[in-house]
Amino acid sequence: MYELSETVVLVTGAGSGIGQATAKRFAREGATVVVADIDVEGGTETVSQIEDTGGTATFEKTDVGRPDSIESTVDTIVEQYGQLDYAVNNAATGNDPAPITKIEESEWDRINDINQKGVWIGMKEQIPALQASGGGAIVNVASMAGIRGSPGRTPYSASKHGVVGLTKTAALEFADSGVRVNAVCPTIVDTPALRTLSEDEQQQVISKVPMGRPAQPEEVANAILWLCSDEASFITGQVIPIDGGESQQ
Repeated sequence: MYELSETVVLVTGAGSGIGQATAKRFAREGATVVVADIDVEGGTETVSQIEDTGGTATFEKTDVGRPDSIESTVDTIVEQYGQLDYAVNNAATGNDPAPITKIEESEWDRINDINQKGVWIGMKEQIPALQASGGGAIVNVASMAGIRGSPGRTPYSASKHGVVGLTKTAALEFADSGVRVNAVCPTIVDTPALRTLSEDEQQQVISKVPMGRPAQPEEVANAILWLCSDEASFITGQVIPIDGGESQQ
């Protein structure tokens, strides 16, 4: 049990999947959750689920591919609550499988603007707010594709490798100012995105996981919560696979 009452957390991409599970997990521990997503329907559904279980949450429509949208969201949080204690940069997008020679520049830019630039701008805006609140923690959601090659997903893999680099560098830059920055790298997760694959495709990706199943969103959320909590108070700059043993093969 964590004690997060009177704290405020921002979770991007919280309209579904890992982001939704993370928002709900923080709310169960007493945090006020700002649900940020470009998907209004998904974001408001997350808020409703949190409120239905007695938690506190608000929705902010946020496009992490637009710096002004990220800045506006953080400004609104500070104006409304007077603080920001934790941030989870989870929003991301992917690409249809294709070799590097077939990737269009527009596709490269679209994915990296959201996945990599969005995390950079996110931290650029979040860190001063965390410092003004007396310190806090950031967790960036990278991917197994951010620590190993991912054939057919060059833009996605490059963007997630970028998230890893951003995490390590920001952690060192702010280690002595009360702001911790870590990343998690999930393997395949049981989210709506997984279920868009055919049954054969699902089995193909799941077969790579030694534990023989995808991660549950709640399992990723638990790790994110722990990294933000005081129980991880001496941990910064770490990139933690949540992969059922996949990275050890």
